[in-house]
Amino acid sequence: MKTFALSLLSLFLLNACYAQPIPTDSLYLAQTRPGNTPVIFQLQFSSGLRPVERVSISSDGKEIYYSELDEWPPHTSRIKCYKYLSNKWQGPFVVFEGFICPGLSMNDSTIYMQRDTALTPSNVVSWSYYSTRNSTGWNTPIKLLSTNMQTHYFQETQLKNYYLASTPGGNSDICKLVIHNSDTTILSLGKPINKADVENDFFIAKDESYIIFFRLISPNDLFISYHKSNGSWTNPKSLGPNVNTSGNYECCPYVTSDNKYLFFTRGNWPMNTYYTYWVKVDNIIDSLKHTNFIPYLKNQIPNQTDSVGQLFNFTFPDSTFVDDDGNSTLTYSMGYTLPSWLNFNPVTRTFYGTPTEPGSISLKVVATDSANASASCTFTLNVVNHTSIHQINGKIVNEYKLLQNYPNPFNPSTVISYSLLNNSNVSIKLYDILGKEITTLVNSFQKQGMYEVTLDMNNLNLSSGLYFYTLKANELNSNKVFKGTKVMSYLK
Repeated sequence: MKTFALSLLSLFLLNACYAQPIPTDSLYLAQTRPGNTPVIFQLQFSSGLRPVERVSISSDGKEIYYSELDEWPPHTSRIKCYKYLSNKWQGPFVVFEGFICPGLSMNDSTIYMQRDTALTPSNVVSWSYYSTRNSTGWNTPIKLLSTNMQTHYFQETQLKNYYLASTPGGNSDICKLVIHNSDTTILSLGKPINKADVENDFFIAKDESYIIFFRLISPNDLFISYHKSNGSWTNPKSLGPNVNTSGNYECCPYVTSDNKYLFFTRGNWPMNTYYTYWVKVDNIIDSLKHTNFIPYLKNQIPNQTDSVGQLFNFTFPDSTFVDDDGNSTLTYSMGYTLPSWLNFNPVTRTFYGTPTEPGSISLKVVATDSANASASCTFTLNVVNHTSIHQINGKIVNEYKLLQNYPNPFNPSTVISYSLLNNSNVSIKLYDILGKEITTLVNSFQKQGMYEVTLDMNNLNLSSGLYFYTLKANELNSNKVFKGTKVMSYLK
């Protein structure tokens, strides 16, 4: 895991806030407040540019920052600001050239922003910057992190945590910045917020109670996820048809400090269709929290292997699917027809039976909640006829161990013995001398104990020579993994 030096300082407000509060009817540039239907938030913009991307409003409501840019990726971009001075709104004033996506810190003493650079037309990189107030305005922006990893929409919360969108695994994920002494680590928030898509533009509530974010996959909408008491996040829900419209992108969210109004960008190509909208959202945030959550697949069921004539018995964990309404709401069923020899117990989540012939069987588990919403997982059971596995009872096991096959050299069959200290998900694979995988001998859950697997080379059509076999045992309900490798000699 990479760590990066963070250029954050102890930042203080250098210029005093205005003494008199802004009149209620003058808030938000004195524009008429929207209801549940989004309307355009009127912002002045230069010819050929669009008033889009994230906005940010100071805690006293007297400063409104926004971006304008020409296209994506931008060739021309800047951050502008309206200020409430002498009992009226003045501006907009150009604050920063070449930056977009302004975001104020909790005490308004720092402003975060980003600079986008097009390496190629299809490869745009974003880096976060920050600026601190001085007696006349803002200091020159400084790059926030020393990393070249992309960073986007940097934000801080009341809990003194930092969040940003970044690319720790290749795709753009919403992440948390973990600070330890002078180092930082960018950690993806993982499932269910981040999928195999692009999640980047986001807003996190100052108390971290929810995240609203944009997912770059059709229908290109805004979603909301709520923070759970165990630190994880709920399965995201669409903000619904009032906010998300067919054929448009809805992105770049910002929510006012009272959680009442959502500002966002809406449009589609060409660029002149894009505007900043705002909508009353407090009722949406509250109501969606109390509607049914759709269950989701958290942990993929691994493919399984068994042998003809060998009892197959496999139980997938309760943690495979998650229902944010409580896993007790889930019932399980099969999505595909099972072969006649294979049974499934939906109460215990167990497959069992004795294979009668070799082959590859696709299995689909469907988890359905009490509101009839469902999620599924597909995996493969490979039935082979060149191995047989049995447990050796009565042996005392005090370690994970992979033993040398016997006999060795061998023709045509040999026995591989191994011991499991605790219940584990086990795989044993055979490789040639160049490291190319030939076949999987074992791929299943096994209880603590001593085992033997018989390898029969008759059906593998291999030449004489040296081969490797590896054991990997993932201990159930822990992060412990045992790995072992041995060399065998096959004489044809």
